[in-house]
Amino acid sequence: MRRIAKDLSLESAEEMLAETIALFHDVGRFPQYAEYKTFRDSISVNHATLGTEVLSREGVLETLPKNEQRIILQAIKFHNAYAVPDIRDNDMLLFLKLIRDADKLDIWRVFIEYLALPEKERASAVGLGLPDVPEYSENVLSCVLSKEVASLSNLKTLNDFILMQLSWVYDLNFRTSFILLEERNYINKLISTLPSTEAIGKLSPFLGEYVREHIQAAPSHHDL
Repeated sequence: MRRIAKDLSLESAEEMLAETIALFHDVGRFPQYAEYKTFRDSISVNHATLGTEVLSREGVLETLPKNEQRIILQAIKFHNAYAVPDIRDNDMLLFLKLIRDADKLDIWRVFIEYLALPEKERASAVGLGLPDVPEYSENVLSCVLSKEVASLSNLKTLNDFILMQLSWVYDLNFRTSFILLEERNYINKLISTLPSTEAIGKLSPFLGEYVREHIQAAPSHHDL
């Protein structure tokens, strides 16, 4: 979050607000896992909504100006939404897009580290309890090749989850996010864990071209 905010040349107060959102965006994961023993919202509770409830109940933000409280809570509430909701407030939209990008970059890192572990050492909650089998769903792969973000509701295997994460490149908002994605080689690291089929083989050049185009075309300044 700091890297993206810095490259957007935000004011120091805006950078601090962005960092606060990053710090608290997943606070709902703690009570979610404590009660349900899963990170899968569809079979437990929406962790983003739960996070806003925790912050409000505990008074964590009460010393901040009301407008900053509102931005933090709204950004957290919608950080995990399938798509950015129709928001007319440009400040709100900026911080929501910031946390959505930073969150994806962090999930990619966490998941790649998870896949590198021996299966018996993996925390099952990270993989959402999906079976680690060789199969993947054609409709999830089709989303990636159609430049669409895949839906969590369509996932049947761990490979589907990886494909869905690859489709997230179509939901990035800032040039720095694409730069970090390429610098860290997340796309190829994820693809290397998938079955070696002809269709999967198309993903690396296909997604790589998309990322490079957005690095060259996307503005680096604050422009929504």
